[in-house]
Amino acid sequence: MNPKIKTAKQLAAFLAAARKRSRKIVFTNGCFDVLHFGHVDYLRKARKCGDILVIGLNTDNSVRALKGAGRPVNRESDRAEMLSELTCVDAVTLFGDETPYRLIKRVRPDVLVKGADYTKEKIVGADFVESYGGKIRRIPFVKGRSTSATLEKLRKL
Repeated sequence: MNPKIKTAKQLAAFLAAARKRSRKIVFTNGCFDVLHFGHVDYLRKARKCGDILVIGLNTDNSVRALKGAGRPVNRESDRAEMLSELTCVDAVTLFGDETPYRLIKRVRPDVLVKGADYTKEKIVGADFVESYGGKIRRIPFVKGRSTSATLEKLRKL
């Protein structure tokens, strides 16, 4: 098994060890269905907000619930493997809830990162993270790079 892809128990141990070394933990989440340069740029910038980048990855069922029939394009195990191969990513863990709130409570990140298309008020878990002094960071996307744009281009081919 890929050491960067972690179960809840493995993630807890990983984070405990990181905290013992006073590492700043950054968390973000998403579907990352059709990985593209916009994702890579976003994750690189997220990683620069701290020492350890943890990604909460939506399960196939939760992607389907969010995006509709026909999604995800890539199954969760493939998405997790691809993300884990990025050097800026330290850990990937799956979650199947409607939102990542419970996972954010377990991770208790020092920095919670989302795209700049979210207002702080719309970022799930922002209130919790700020309640213990954690920071919220919003990162702009690369213009013209999105899964929707990629899928639309493929439909036209």
